[in-house]
Amino acid sequence: RRLSPPRPARRKLDGGQSIVPIWDADVELTPEAAAGLIDRQFPALAPAHLEALGSGWDNTAYRVNGRFVFRFPRRQIAAALIEREARVLPLLARPLPLPIPAPEFVGAPGDGYPYPFAGYPHLPGVTACRIPWTEAERESLAAPLGRFLAALHALPVRGATREWAPGDEFERANVARRVPMVREKLEGVLRAEVEGAGLTVAALRERVLALADTPLPREPPCWVHGDLYARHLLADADHNLCGVIDWGDVHLGDRGVDLSIAFSFLPPTARPAFLRAYGLPVDTALWDRARFRGLFYGVILTDYGRDRGDAPLREAGLYALRNAAQD
Repeated sequence: RRLSPPRPARRKLDGGQSIVPIWDADVELTPEAAAGLIDRQFPALAPAHLEALGSGWDNTAYRVNGRFVFRFPRRQIAAALIEREARVLPLLARPLPLPIPAPEFVGAPGDGYPYPFAGYPHLPGVTACRIPWTEAERESLAAPLGRFLAALHALPVRGATREWAPGDEFERANVARRVPMVREKLEGVLRAEVEGAGLTVAALRERVLALADTPLPREPPCWVHGDLYARHLLADADHNLCGVIDWGDVHLGDRGVDLSIAFSFLPPTARPAFLRAYGLPVDTALWDRARFRGLFYGVILTDYGRDRGDAPLREAGLYALRNAAQD
């Protein structure tokens, strides 16, 4: 077993005014150790056969016995996100028009591994960041995405308590808070990436500054995914949407956090169809918060992809920057 001791947790990307490489793991869990935790805590799955699915910022994922996906937090902050999914997702899954992975198994720390973990039914599909989309294919997803978000944002929140329905602790809708960080990255370590992709730092800076005074939301919060971008969309072999994953940031918050998918993943020509399918009122301030969030994703995905050598996520980030900057 290889378990490195946890390091002090650093803030999540949304938790501060600057982006730093916080995606390094606090603890590394080998497949053998992960299988041992599953076998001991869920004997019905023993002997667990694991296939590595990959590691993200927060979790390492394995397909288990071909039927389930188990996610193990790599960092302390991700442990709370796993617990949040276990509380909230069973309540949200049934009314939504696309599958989401409500957990069936929730494991406890043990054998030197310090965090809870969870197992979900395996949803077939490929994450959208790994698919070479045509613009026409992206446009075809505008209506399904709009309908999905309309259903999510319309779910009732009456009776929700903060104990199991957290608010936006990272102030994701606060544009002014993130403008300095976005500018710093665009004009610093990402300048070569951006200009090498045919984008202009000056034009992006102008767009960011034009959004800097976007008002905070005034409407009541609703259920939002909280971290919706290409890696958290699943698509099938025909490039149709077939699921939405990674709900650790689900909370009661601003709709613009999720509507950013119209800027980070869809081309500008798809926005009218997206809004028609969404159907709920969208005013200028809400749309501007969504656009800025799309630019924000462009920055963090480009930075992560550059730092980790993850070409698909780097390209997803550059695509977001290019499209969020366009009217």
